[in-house]
Amino acid sequence: MLLEVRDLHVEFRTREGIARAVNGVGYAVDAGETLAVLGESGSGKSVTAQAVMGILDTPPGRITGGRVLFQGRDLLTLKEEERRRIRGAGMAMIFQDALSALNPVLTVGDQLGEMFVVHRGMSKKDARARAIELMDRVRIPAARQRVRDYPHQFSGGMRQRIMIAMALALQPALIIADEPTTALDVTVQAQVMDLLAELRREYGMGLVLITHDLGVVADVADRIAVMYAGRIVESAPVHDIYKSPAHPYTRGLLDSIPRLDRKGRRLYAIEGLPPSLTHIPPGCPFHPRCPLARDVCRTDDPPLYEVDEQRESACHFWRECLHGRS
Repeated sequence: MLLEVRDLHVEFRTREGIARAVNGVGYAVDAGETLAVLGESGSGKSVTAQAVMGILDTPPGRITGGRVLFQGRDLLTLKEEERRRIRGAGMAMIFQDALSALNPVLTVGDQLGEMFVVHRGMSKKDARARAIELMDRVRIPAARQRVRDYPHQFSGGMRQRIMIAMALALQPALIIADEPTTALDVTVQAQVMDLLAELRREYGMGLVLITHDLGVVADVADRIAVMYAGRIVESAPVHDIYKSPAHPYTRGLLDSIPRLDRKGRRLYAIEGLPPSLTHIPPGCPFHPRCPLARDVCRTDDPPLYEVDEQRESACHFWRECLHGRS
């Protein structure tokens, strides 16, 4: 197994109290596999990724439990210098806001080349040549000329390609892509997703794709893990999720996707708001918004029930949800 997250817990100390951002999250990714992690904003997707990468802001964030196994090594037990050597070379991250993630006063060539200078000991001339190769690889036109340009001189889609090139620079075994299509138009979104899928196949790397949009992962993901209030509420192969979700939250996310066969109908929305992470309700955290909620949901926190060999659902009434009854 390439990456295995086991029972991860992360909390933030705030003025309002302790925010439990990640509550026992567990998932696994193998080489050549794409796992999509889905959920609304605030569900804990990005915080989990930051904990895996070792870039969590501490304080106020704090990992309070769990294990993160990368190629058999528990990253949470390593010293910072060892974690730094793994970042970039072993695993890399694509951030959602490329303009903020890139340094505005350095050319993209300098930023791409720095990876090779620091990690591979290359000369600046050789590093610049590798930067041009990477820009060509992610299909940035006129790479030899544009390597001297600054981030603000590129479009949003091109900046995201530069972020992908930076992540690929040292050919890591795992890439975590955090909302890589945010703020891009639909056509550019599709291009970026196709590029990620192609690179995954070419390099045989594992990919964790973090998103809130079920519509962008259907053709690229192998498995989906759905998060709510810092927990995994459903995990299944991608086609099973789309065919018959086994959790009411997943069903709500699917029903909220615009569809051509529902033209003219009111767009569905899940009622209510996600809970405050400082005051997560007892029982199932989704019960205040759930159409299947009953008394047991308000008192008993559901475990991850085994639906079948490849599927789990944290719902007391997953059978009813699976068969479309509400």
